[in-house]
Amino acid sequence: MSLRIGNVELKNNRILAPMAGVTDLPFRLLCREQGCGLACTEMVSAKAIYYRNRNTKELLAAGEQEHPLAVQLFGSDPELVAAMARQIAEGPYDIIDFNMGCPVPKVVGNGEGSALMRDPALVRRLLTALVKAVDKPVTIKIRKGFDEEHVNAVEIARIAEDCGVSAVAVHGRTRAQFYSGKADWDIIRQVKEAVNIPVIGNGDIFTPQAARAMLEETGCDGLMIARGAQGDPWIFDRIGRYLETGELIPKPSADVIARMIWRHANLQTEQKGELLGMKEMRKHIAWYTAGLPHSAALRRASNEVGTLAELEQLLYSLRSDSHS
Repeated sequence: MSLRIGNVELKNNRILAPMAGVTDLPFRLLCREQGCGLACTEMVSAKAIYYRNRNTKELLAAGEQEHPLAVQLFGSDPELVAAMARQIAEGPYDIIDFNMGCPVPKVVGNGEGSALMRDPALVRRLLTALVKAVDKPVTIKIRKGFDEEHVNAVEIARIAEDCGVSAVAVHGRTRAQFYSGKADWDIIRQVKEAVNIPVIGNGDIFTPQAARAMLEETGCDGLMIARGAQGDPWIFDRIGRYLETGELIPKPSADVIARMIWRHANLQTEQKGELLGMKEMRKHIAWYTAGLPHSAALRRASNEVGTLAELEQLLYSLRSDSHS
């Protein structure tokens, strides 16, 4: 099932959500290899780009084989957001995504991320300036609303369409929920019925069956997978096979997982150096091995791993356990 966003044609409608500290270049490449149709960078602050914060270079890193790729900006000043979008639009990105869903207190406290959903007039000014500033398609990511008393995803999506935004991703939780409770897919259906631009559903897609249910229940055009891809880049392939053929592929074996961890670690260390790369791999190893025999012990052991050589030893024990 393909999907078109503005003038960008995706091979399929399975999208890797932007996740801070997760969707860096190495992880995006792995998801792409497993059938992800579009990936998005971690969110990047417009202010940080303006002030040339040294961390932004890493966040904006992109690979030649990543197309199509979206870059996600956040901010609250229309002029600054538009100017920084114009600046990064010259880079290797096909789509400019704007964040109105991040629930983190530090971001919300600055009036950014999901805080913007409380101010539809500002949203209109931001999106008007942003769409005008760049030639590439602009998309947005929103939540159901700020809290249950202020559910306004439909209103914000209509404003976005009116401003020339090319697609909207809807996370079926309020900011107040963060990531807890059940995602409300009905709000995604309501947004889909209210606008003519593509609507991408997000929230609680952890299995191929959930992906199909999301499409059927909401009528959404695309599927955005976030936490469901943590430690499981294979989910994109499993969803694709299930939607196309009805075949449910089993989750990967410990051997396959060990090989993926090794590949991921090598990509991380190439990109970030061994010290930082291995440190960042610890959370990924915990996700990859969750549910495997002795996963708690593996997780503890991974926290001591500081080099690729030490990781190789740990993975040897993981493979040995799977064959014992």
